[in-house]
Amino acid sequence: MTHPTYTQQALCRYNLPRLKRIAAELGVTPTGDKRGADTWVNAIITHQSTQLQKVDNQALAQAELDNYIADQAQAIAPEPLTIVEISFDHHEYYAGNQLVASISHDDNHLTQRWVVMVNDKEVFRANTLMRCDRFICTHHKDSSLPVQDKEATPPTTENQIMAHIFNECQNYGFEILDDGIYNNKGVKLGQVGCTDGNWWVKRRYSVQQQYSNSVFDAVLSLSMVDVSTDGKSIFDEYFLEQPLEQLTGDKLQRLLERAELVTA
Repeated sequence: MTHPTYTQQALCRYNLPRLKRIAAELGVTPTGDKRGADTWVNAIITHQSTQLQKVDNQALAQAELDNYIADQAQAIAPEPLTIVEISFDHHEYYAGNQLVASISHDDNHLTQRWVVMVNDKEVFRANTLMRCDRFICTHHKDSSLPVQDKEATPPTTENQIMAHIFNECQNYGFEILDDGIYNNKGVKLGQVGCTDGNWWVKRRYSVQQQYSNSVFDAVLSLSMVDVSTDGKSIFDEYFLEQPLEQLTGDKLQRLLERAELVTA
């Protein structure tokens, strides 16, 4: 039950019977001369001060407990996972710089082709990538995932760039070798990279890197390299001179006709 808080000034205005009723409500029994109003006023004020001190102490203790619980939770909470997509069928999960697990694709299995690997050993298998993802995240959170002993390369920006290039090249059946990107006939088409966040493409025998809006556009431009013209792209006639959006209707039509011939 909550009682009002009385100030000494307010209590001094009350008569003795009223002070006794207030004391009774608060459970206060004064010591000393109970015939004097001051005795009751002092007893009520002292009681209120004691109760306020208890409340302050309880609030302080609760705050300390809350802080302790928060610190403990932070100390034992697992570090958020970073997912690096090496390729379509290979994903690695990191906590900071530490490899936690990986997901690979088993073409030889009829139904459950997605596999969670820890220390090169299978720990879980499912029919979808998302189920493997859920398995890793759930067991990492409750610390029941096997500990990864294998040293791994941290998920650097370079790894992510190569993963993006690899994924785009797969769409065209291209192969990435040390010296560049090749088509399915073994002919070198050029190189694709990213420097300071800017994607670029270097077509076949060119020595200059050309800016590209994205990895998609960069690989797309390599797919249009006409290997019968010694590495010149169907874009080279116009694209190097002016942006594509500035081409006239006639030039754009001729460009599209050449593209159809190359891709036919």
